[in-house]
Amino acid sequence: MTPLKRCVFILFLATVVVATANAAPLQLRPHSATYKIKVSVLGGELKTKLLATDDGYVATHEVTTTGIARMLSRGHILESSEFQATGDGIRATRYVSKDTLSSEHGNVTIQFDWDATEANGSVNGEEFSTVMQALAHDRISIQYQLMYDLLNGTGEAQYTMFELDGMRAVSVRNIGSKTIKVPAGKFVAIGIRHQAEGSKRATTLWCAEELGYLPIVIEQHRLDTLKFRATLIEYHPDDAVRSTQ
Repeated sequence: MTPLKRCVFILFLATVVVATANAAPLQLRPHSATYKIKVSVLGGELKTKLLATDDGYVATHEVTTTGIARMLSRGHILESSEFQATGDGIRATRYVSKDTLSSEHGNVTIQFDWDATEANGSVNGEEFSTVMQALAHDRISIQYQLMYDLLNGTGEAQYTMFELDGMRAVSVRNIGSKTIKVPAGKFVAIGIRHQAEGSKRATTLWCAEELGYLPIVIEQHRLDTLKFRATLIEYHPDDAVRSTQ
């Protein structure tokens, strides 16, 4: 290689490196999805929606009972999370949960104050205030953090998530990939498992790259026993839809 060609090649490499370093991160895809769920021997339905807002996203997850389970309980779980995608990752700003279905039912509201590094809110009418020492998530935003990490080839081995008894460290690991067939289609999915410190429950998201790493199967085990499984039955991209919140 002549000196001139070597110089041109070096300049080309430098341009590629700078362009890669300055590339904007890939963003989450707005969508709606429906899952068939099974909790022990009872059945239900999970509907999720991710919408873009003027300054980020709002995600809603709703669980309702179906079939014989509806005869036993007519309650539901409705959760919403507002968050932003920043250089550090997904930054939750507000979380609301209304649960009239599970044994741990109740109302939860969390306001994430990143300027004061505090999370404030209430759990079943009891007010709380917690100091945030790291990027913290609610039960909904952590799923989108993991999807965001997969989209951008980033991620950490540990995150922080708000539980009813306060902030907890959550360990995360990749358990490999496999082809999974669900009612919505057949996908190659990556398994991401997360578990809160001290918890006996572990949640696994099987995420499909084809759908922006949306989970096509969600499983929750307690002491290695499967307690909850959600399987994707419908998916609709909603790129043109924006939240009015």
